[in-house]
Amino acid sequence: MSSASPSSPTTAAPSLRWWTLTTVALAQLMVVLDATVVNIALPDAQTDLGFSDGDRQWVITAYSLAFGSLLLLGGRLSDLIGRKRTFIIGLIGFAIASALGGAAPDFGILVAARALQGAFAALLAPTALAVLTTTFTIPKERARAFGVFGAIAGAGGAVGLLLGGFLTESLDWRWNLYINVVIAVFAIVGAIVFVRTIPRSGPRPQLDVPGTILVSGGLFGIVYGFSNAETDGWDSPLTWATLAVAAVLIVLFVLWQRRATHPLLPLSIVLDRNRSAAYLSVLIAGAGMFGIFLFLTFYLQRTLGFTPIQTGLAFLPMIGGLIIAAQLGTNIFVPRFGPKILVPIGMILATTGMILLTRLDLDSTYAANVLPALIVLGVAFGTIMPASIQTATLGVQGSFAGVASAMVNTSQQVGGSIGTALLNTLAATAATAYITDNGPASPQVLAEAAVSSYATAYWWGAGFFALGAIISATLYRRRGHGLSLSHTAPAADAEPVIAH
Repeated sequence: MSSASPSSPTTAAPSLRWWTLTTVALAQLMVVLDATVVNIALPDAQTDLGFSDGDRQWVITAYSLAFGSLLLLGGRLSDLIGRKRTFIIGLIGFAIASALGGAAPDFGILVAARALQGAFAALLAPTALAVLTTTFTIPKERARAFGVFGAIAGAGGAVGLLLGGFLTESLDWRWNLYINVVIAVFAIVGAIVFVRTIPRSGPRPQLDVPGTILVSGGLFGIVYGFSNAETDGWDSPLTWATLAVAAVLIVLFVLWQRRATHPLLPLSIVLDRNRSAAYLSVLIAGAGMFGIFLFLTFYLQRTLGFTPIQTGLAFLPMIGGLIIAAQLGTNIFVPRFGPKILVPIGMILATTGMILLTRLDLDSTYAANVLPALIVLGVAFGTIMPASIQTATLGVQGSFAGVASAMVNTSQQVGGSIGTALLNTLAATAATAYITDNGPASPQVLAEAAVSSYATAYWWGAGFFALGAIISATLYRRRGHGLSLSHTAPAADAEPVIAH
């Protein structure tokens, strides 16, 4: 970007930038932890509101469908109407939706509130990252800021498990939703005081309506298709029909972006080798992370007999490893070696951690068997996520920072949907096969079948990360062959003027 770019560090004092980071971090934490914090509350919510096991999935799916399908629209809206305004709208909307869900008198209101949460999260998440992208442009400060952001993006799920366990056991399942209101209040105040509005120069950008419809429909189909595969199986006609329609819509979206006068997502953003490598790395990490949280939570609670709070505490060493690795990586190793070295190393560490998890059995203990794997995985995610997220938005013109940031969230969300559906299906098949081979289905055999199914999921997760190591080592450019700052869409660099 030119020195006249609105994302120039001269637009905000150093102390103001770090307060902006704190505000953005609160918003990001709220969005990320909400993907897992509600999971622990589900059994109590089901007992309280009286919905069936078949309906239970919709409390999770409603959020992921709205979030995943609207992310690119949310990112582009932040480019069009201003990041400060969009950020505050997203925070207020998310808080209202959370309060509605917490006070839900029945299942229908709860699901509607979760869908509304997802819609406002799709507005909030890419805007938060875009604010960070345009606020921190000095390389050293940018590295530190993205280290913090990447750590939160990676650790938010585990924090959600810990917070969910504490709130459910100590207060009530509804507080898993009410807690967002508390966080949002602090973030809204921070946004009003610290997030700066940057004047727009040049022509007013326009929304690509056909592109928005095509990509939103395509992303909805991907998330819904994989969610349906998780519940109804891969032999369900609805699963394949939805995924086929989604594929057609995504292809049409790409074709339209090549000719659109005001494209929603200029293809130059995603076709750059470094950025495409970053998006694929985040997708693969998302697929693996969701699998870890899902199956390891089952193992800790059902096999080792952990309570929800103990399960959350069990993930703390992973969070610690992630935070330390994120700071060391972004401040020391990424500037020195670049993502081409760091991200593949993180993928190899993640592969190692997943292989360690495959060794768990009915007699394993947390300290001797689970803890080492969690530490390795924490370091792995702390190495992968910050470097990938920073690279994914580096060099993007200011007027497209929102939609480029949305691609990061989209990659993680789609990766999570794919990973959860595939790993769940593979684990269920492995459990059935184990029972068939070792029946009858006594409690001992069922317990062994469960552990065997988790191991199958971990092996496939290790395969995901091994593939990620190959892809990232191949696609990322060598040092000295980084992003060309000219690889940006021809649009204005700044945001519209918005009065404080």
